[in-house]
Amino acid sequence: MARIEDKFLNIELCPIRNVIARFGNKWALLILLILKEEGCLRFNQLRKFIPDISSKVLSSTLQVLEADGLVKRTVYPEVPPRVEYELTEMGFSLMPIIQELTNWALRHMPTIISHREQYEQSV
Repeated sequence: MARIEDKFLNIELCPIRNVIARFGNKWALLILLILKEEGCLRFNQLRKFIPDISSKVLSSTLQVLEADGLVKRTVYPEVPPRVEYELTEMGFSLMPIIQELTNWALRHMPTIISHREQYEQSV
């Protein structure tokens, strides 16, 4: 019988670490929320919703979300090529969980800020 510690050691074998690691950056959840709210968006449209993200980071984050099957990338054979991004069915299935996390953060943010301030004063 495997020890409980062994279950969490390898990121590839641990579902929690594996999935959470993909959302470890500050942009992935925000991109998913925007695509849910706005629907299908082109790269530059998406970038306008997040003005402080670089093109490189947006591109790499979209690639990760696409690789995980949460975002669908469609390239249209036009000149210049038109590329659009939208949530997949699996991406939509994740949205209630992300929305609940967002709601939790909104409810608790004042308390979290207060605790941070108290902590900073104590160190």
